Amino acid sequence: MDGYGGGYNYGDWGPGMMYGGGHEWFLGLFAFLGPLILLVVLWSLVWKGLALWHAARRGQYWWFVILLVVNTLGILEIIYLFFVAKLKINELFSVKEHHHNH
Repeated sequence: MDGYGGGYNYGDWGPGMMYGGGHEWFLGLFAFLGPLILLVVLWSLVWKGLALWHAARRGQYWWFVILLVVNTLGILEIIYLFFVAKLKINELFSVKEHHHNH
């Protein structure tokens, strides 16, 4: 007894109760979120890498530092690449020289 007339322990309540106790809920959550987190990390890494590469090649060192430090899941990187650097899709992986626009 718990002293309140019930036959359960209040410490047993939590996400694990959905699956009959234990930590199976965590494994289920990780199985769902793991691939999602991996996709978000890969998405961010690709855009960050492209933006840092183009900023460095253009000599835009302030942009390089900002893009390196600020994490926005690729949003700032996409804004930089398409609106500041004014690149087109086919220029993202180009190795030709960039114009130095400060």
